[in-house]
Amino acid sequence: MTESNYFSKDNFAKHVGIELIESSKGYAKAKMEIQDCHINGVQVVQGGAIYSLAIWTFAIAANTHGMAVGLSASIQYTNSVSRGTLYAEAKENVLGQTVGSYSVTVTDDRDNIVAVVQAMSYRKRNKSKKKA
Repeated sequence: MTESNYFSKDNFAKHVGIELIESSKGYAKAKMEIQDCHINGVQVVQGGAIYSLAIWTFAIAANTHGMAVGLSASIQYTNSVSRGTLYAEAKENVLGQTVGSYSVTVTDDRDNIVAVVQAMSYRKRNKSKKKA
């Protein structure tokens, strides 16, 4: 099963408007057009919406090597935005036997960095069975 199969039926991503642009081994890029439902009380995109885009994109990149789950993630918000389209680009930094490290950058239409995420994934190690 490929990463696109894992996420083709992701109802949450569809609901909030996240779309996959491209993916390859250890890489993914996605976008989310800012809608009224993404705007918080101070009229900027709610941090949870930005985080959702970033973490979903990380998940796509991590799953290009087989099914993976998130271990941890931290986000730093650098700029606010209230309209346009957000883009998230996830790049693999390190891929070990079971743990992967990823950086995700979220930008706006003008290429301003909106947030930066560091995330780690876990993949169950394939154990080859030896016959006696």
